[in-house]
Amino acid sequence: MKKYLKHIALAVFSLTFLGCGIYSFTGASIPAGVTTYQVNRFDNTALLVEPGLERDFKLALEDLIQNQTNLNLVPSGGDLVYEGEITEYRISPTTATSDQIAAQNRLTISVSLRFFNKKKEEDDLEQRFSFFYDYPGTDQLVGTQKTIAHEEIFERITQDIFNATLAKW
Repeated sequence: MKKYLKHIALAVFSLTFLGCGIYSFTGASIPAGVTTYQVNRFDNTALLVEPGLERDFKLALEDLIQNQTNLNLVPSGGDLVYEGEITEYRISPTTATSDQIAAQNRLTISVSLRFFNKKKEEDDLEQRFSFFYDYPGTDQLVGTQKTIAHEEIFERITQDIFNATLAKW
């Protein structure tokens, strides 16, 4: 019986970890031969320009990929290349009070991404990603409030980019 269980365990291990290529607990499916990635500058072409936003977004994307894969970040010549533009940075009221004053505002950030996989070109992708952060209409989007908003939006957009390019969700 013990010998039988060892064979089953070995078979399950082999199918789970060896049969699918490189496996990651984050759901990443990294093609064979891919070891590096690069994140080029994301130009800020939004009508409302927030200084430093493109740098912060680039760093957030680099950090997410670094933390969820074993790929190495390189400044050029990467097997995977991420680039694009921040195309929208917009603050708009979402609800109003009876006095026609904004009760809640929404910050929306949109990013147009171009992804190139030099080892598997059929995985190349061009797609728009967007997310928002709602905050009280009585608050100003400055200081800590702005930092929290940017972090939450970047967390969602970068995870969506990761899922679309490496997890294939």
